[in-house]
Amino acid sequence: MLLAVVGFGFGGWQTAAKSDALAGLRANTAVAKALAPVCAEAFRRDVKFPSNLADLKKADEWARSGLIEKGGWGKLPGAADLDSETTRACAAQLVAG
Repeated sequence: MLLAVVGFGFGGWQTAAKSDALAGLRANTAVAKALAPVCAEAFRRDVKFPSNLADLKKADEWARSGLIEKGGWGKLPGAADLDSETTRACAAQLVAG
């Protein structure tokens, strides 16, 4: 019992569920990091780029990912919608310049 308390409390042990959750988080972060530049490039190539960028910069930070999602930039053919982490990363790249 003492070994379990020390192991889980201080030794860095974790349950399978926690390991799965951390792996999922790392995977989502990696996907967002990979797809955000694709999304930003598609945004820049849009014929309405100047006005879209102005709208994006005017929008509150929490609303920017919704604008990216609505525009469909970065969505790969046949893929599901972008996740919120990817749209936030895309918007952050665009606003930063």
